[in-house]
Amino acid sequence: MAHATARLQGGHRIELLEGSHAFFPALIAAMDAARREIHFETYIFDFTGSSTAVAEALVRAAERGVRTCVAVDGLGTGRAPPSWAKRFAEAGVTWRIYSPVNALVLLLPTRWRRLHRKLCVVDGHTAFCGGINVLDDYHDPSWGALQAPRLDFAVRVTGPLVADAHRTVGQLWRRLQAVHDLRRHDLPSAMRDLIDDAEGQAATGTHNASRPPLTRATLLLRDNLRHRKRIEQAYLKAIGAARHEIVIANAYFIPGRKLRNALVQAARRGVRVRLLLQGRYEYFLQYHASRPVYGMLLDAGVEIHEYAPSFLHAKVAVVDGHWATVGSSNLDPLSLLLAREANVVIEDAPFAQQLAQRLDLAMRDGGQRMEMARYDERPLLQRCKERLAMAVMRLGLFVTGNRY
Repeated sequence: MAHATARLQGGHRIELLEGSHAFFPALIAAMDAARREIHFETYIFDFTGSSTAVAEALVRAAERGVRTCVAVDGLGTGRAPPSWAKRFAEAGVTWRIYSPVNALVLLLPTRWRRLHRKLCVVDGHTAFCGGINVLDDYHDPSWGALQAPRLDFAVRVTGPLVADAHRTVGQLWRRLQAVHDLRRHDLPSAMRDLIDDAEGQAATGTHNASRPPLTRATLLLRDNLRHRKRIEQAYLKAIGAARHEIVIANAYFIPGRKLRNALVQAARRGVRVRLLLQGRYEYFLQYHASRPVYGMLLDAGVEIHEYAPSFLHAKVAVVDGHWATVGSSNLDPLSLLLAREANVVIEDAPFAQQLAQRLDLAMRDGGQRMEMARYDERPLLQRCKERLAMAVMRLGLFVTGNRY
C-alpha cells in the first residue's frame, strides 16, 4: 500500500488548486459527474457564501442515486443546520460526525483527537486532498467577513494513490456507521459494518503496472495506529536531503525538536530556508506558542515571513524545486500527534515550481520578514503570553501521553 510504505508511484495527474475559488468549482464538477459514490471528509463544513454550492452539489448527486457520504469533525462542524439537515435527509446525503463534542471530550484525553484531514474521493477515480475546508474564502466562522481571501491549497488527483484514498475514507466511514448503528441499538448492522471494515483493511488493491510514468506521488496519512509519524518523517527526510532551498508555508507552526534541528542544520549547511507563517492573530494558543521557536531559527539564518493580508491556512512545502507536499497537516503537536491528517507528497519539478512561485508571490506581496532585532524587541506582555501558551500546550500533551 502506498500510504504504508511512503513509496512514490508514477502515473498521476495532479492539479494545484489555490483557495476555495479554485477548489470548489473543481470539486463540484467532479461531484456533478459522479455516477456511483462520493466519500467526503472535512474538518469544517460551513454553510455561508460560496460553500453552499458544495452542499447543493451533494444534494444533486444523492438525488440522482449516487451514494453520498459526508464525514465531519465534531468540533470543527458538528451537526448541519436544521434546514440543510432536512435537505440532506430528503435527498439521501448521509451525514456522520467524528467524535461529537460533549462532556467526555474534556474528561477523556483520547477524545481530543480530531478528524482534520480534507479528503474527497469520487467514483474511486478522482481524489481531492489539501487544507481547504468547505468554507468561503472571504468568510471566517469566528471573525466574520474577511477583506482578503484566505491563503490555502489543495490538489485534484487521478492515478494510483486514489485507491489508497478510497480505502482510507471507506474504512473511517464503516467505523462511523458502526457507531451510528450501535447508538440506534442495531447490533447486527454494527457487526456487519465492523466485519466489512476488517475486510477493507485486509484488501490491498492493485494498480495497473502499464500506467505511463506521469507525476510520481503518494498519499501520507497520520493517525494513532500505524501511521503516527508518517507525515513528520516525510518532512524530515526531505529537509535532510535538501541542497538548495526549502520553502514551507504553515498556518500553525510549532515544530518539535527534530524538525527544529533539521531546519537549523539545513540553514547552516548553506540551504536557503524560507518559512511563510501566520502573521494574523486567530487563536491564542497557536499564535503565541509559535513565537518562542523563532529565535533559534533566525539565529541559524532561517528566513521567517509572516503573512497578514488574511488568514494563512496553507500546509504546503517545496524542497529543491522538485519535491512538494500539499495537505491538511500543520507542523504543530495537534496535527503531528493527535489529529487524523492527510498529505499528498509529489515528486515533479513543474508542479513544485508552480507551488514555489505562488509562495514567492505571497511572501513578496503579503509577507513581512521577521528580523532578529524586531524579534528581540518583543514587549514583556507578549513574551508572557508566549510562555503561557507554550506551557498550556505542553500540559495538554502531557495529559494525552505525548512528548514533543
